[in-house]
Amino acid sequence: MNKACWVGVLCAVSVWAGCTREKTEPAAAGQTGSTTTAAKPAPAKVKLALDWIPEPQFGGFYAARESGAYARHGLEVEVLGGGAGAPVAQMVATGQVEFGTTGADAVLIARARGVDLVPLFAVYQTTPHAIMAHASRGATTLAQVFSSGTVAMEPGLAYALFLKKKYGFDKVKVVPYDGGVARFLADKAFAQQCFLTSEPLAARKQGADPVIFKVADEGFNPYATVVVTRRELLKSSPERVRAFVQAVREGWRSYLDNPKATNDLMAKLNTTMDAETFAASAEAQEPLIETPETKAKGLGVMSRERWETLGQQLVELGLIDKAPPVDEYLLPEFMGAAARE
Repeated sequence: MNKACWVGVLCAVSVWAGCTREKTEPAAAGQTGSTTTAAKPAPAKVKLALDWIPEPQFGGFYAARESGAYARHGLEVEVLGGGAGAPVAQMVATGQVEFGTTGADAVLIARARGVDLVPLFAVYQTTPHAIMAHASRGATTLAQVFSSGTVAMEPGLAYALFLKKKYGFDKVKVVPYDGGVARFLADKAFAQQCFLTSEPLAARKQGADPVIFKVADEGFNPYATVVVTRRELLKSSPERVRAFVQAVREGWRSYLDNPKATNDLMAKLNTTMDAETFAASAEAQEPLIETPETKAKGLGVMSRERWETLGQQLVELGLIDKAPPVDEYLLPEFMGAAARE
């Protein structure tokens, strides 16, 4: 994630299954009959650790509560907010939480290090990472952006290494990214990494005219906001995992159709964003989430080819020695509707 700050646990989301129906028991000898209420099983309690604070990129997870999706699938979900450096992979792997969100590149790097994470649902089909520069520079390609001036990027990020390998940074001054847009606003020769739903909106709101260059268009497009679990949980409680994934899919459908109610909820948990920014961010991310493929195969769809490509790219960038075999972590039932037919 290309933002900076740590926010602790932000919210506990509790949802309960609906009311039970009455059941008539057979009459015992000498009795005319009796009626009792059959109790439904208590909701299964699970935790979801997010890798950033409540913003539209997590709207569907909160909307799953607002729409009752968690409850319908027999779940009581506690959502834990995160921030820069949130150890989501470790939390999931060690059983502190049942589910978490992270990037596809982080999943493969973790697996290469022996962490048995399993991806279940990819929110962002197009990575939201990008580079933004001032329109006044007249740059129409990233090659031009990297030909002069200063670019702020977090060192070591997979996409930063990809761009360095593709373009070289010998003609540009690369400095650490420190969050926000203050330096961008003050220097017309300054470019920086950005999240498509965040920094460009902030820059425009303060009068700037940024030009956006999507990392995906450069040939590096890992899934983002990927829901993961540990294989042990999938083996021991497969129905619980399936129920969670289905509830999440329903939650995202609800959020994409009508984000306002959930935005209002998240605004109470994240006071750094106003209602206008929440709405603009939700609108900006929609084409990154809802694509022709998701319309055909369902929200959260993942493909074998994209995971294989990403694995090879991470090897070429020196981030892992060997790409984890796709069949060891990508399960057909979590690849989309078409894979299940």
